[in-house]
Amino acid sequence: METEKLYYADPFLKEFTARVLTCEAVKSQWAVTLDKTAFYPEGGGQPADHGMLGGANVLDVQEKDGVLFHVCDASLEIGQTVTGTLDWARRFDHMQQHSGEHILSGILCEIHRCDNVGFHMGADTVTIDYNADISWEQALEAERRANEYIWADVPIDISFPTPEELKSIDYRSKKALTGQVRIVAFPGADCCACCGTHVPRSGQVGLVKILSCQKFREGVRLEILCGGRAFALLSATWEQIRAVGRRLSVKPQDAAAAVERLETELNTAKAGLTRLEDALFERIAAQEAGRGNTLLFQPPLRPDGARKLADAVSRTCGGLAAIFAGEDGQYQYALLQADGGDIAPLVKALNAALHGRGGGRNGFAQGSVQATQAEIEAFYRRFLTQKVFPSAVLGLPRKPIP
Repeated sequence: METEKLYYADPFLKEFTARVLTCEAVKSQWAVTLDKTAFYPEGGGQPADHGMLGGANVLDVQEKDGVLFHVCDASLEIGQTVTGTLDWARRFDHMQQHSGEHILSGILCEIHRCDNVGFHMGADTVTIDYNADISWEQALEAERRANEYIWADVPIDISFPTPEELKSIDYRSKKALTGQVRIVAFPGADCCACCGTHVPRSGQVGLVKILSCQKFREGVRLEILCGGRAFALLSATWEQIRAVGRRLSVKPQDAAAAVERLETELNTAKAGLTRLEDALFERIAAQEAGRGNTLLFQPPLRPDGARKLADAVSRTCGGLAAIFAGEDGQYQYALLQADGGDIAPLVKALNAALHGRGGGRNGFAQGSVQATQAEIEAFYRRFLTQKVFPSAVLGLPRKPIP
């Protein structure tokens, strides 16, 4: 026997009573059928309702051949009358998202003569796929029109037309339909075959906000939020931009321009720092001329600083340039053999002895170690005495140049 669907008669029904028809164990859960229900099953891109049924939590609802199966975390006695209570916040959120999607899709499909070919209501955002190349500006124009329609508070018309009546209705549908068709009409915006739950008036959607418009397959994918979700995101975003404005001593609406100015200043400062860094590295390299294998310790450098210094020193020292930049116990390293010789044995032994990770090829390697300066110096003395680099002379470690 098909389940009576109370959510179609009254989508605002939050509590109801029903008789338990069946209750079957499914793995660690229970599938319960009722003679009637206000719980909406997963379908049409809309997730299932959650809530309580008697003393059991309703975790999912699925429909098969008109029968709704309530997946619960506890069993219910067959034949008993139970009270069902919806997680209303979840249901109303779904109604807002689904209704807002209809309004926006109807407007976009009318303007661009395209189809809505995909719809998914996620826990965080809603995505809609269209088979047309819609620009960001065009999407925002549709968003503006959708919100104007919402604010007009238009009543929604939901019907189950006869087959003859259906022939005269121009409605959207992702696939050919058979049997009873449910038509959800947003007069002036959309008319679509849909099984989902919706608000009775457009004003209850609140607002629609498009978050992104990305190329997807032969068209685009829009990411949107409606109603309470949109309000929560915009509120959180406003608080963030207010905080940014305070840090930059500007009004929130001027934060973007202030960030651009700050970015320009930062890039100028970085360019100046690079010039000073290059000059310093050349001076260090000049002091290491002819010293053979050279081991140097420096304070923390920028991400590519150790590599750049190793490159400069390797061109003058005549051997292996080993640079360790950081603080005692944690160093970034760069090793460079000027003639491109194989330093793989050295890197392997270094990582093993000094709790390091990293590697490279063609005479160059970089990575990090967790060791003290004294441990690194001791390792180099031991390793080089094994005549892995027989022509090398280990340069005495010196303090970093300030």
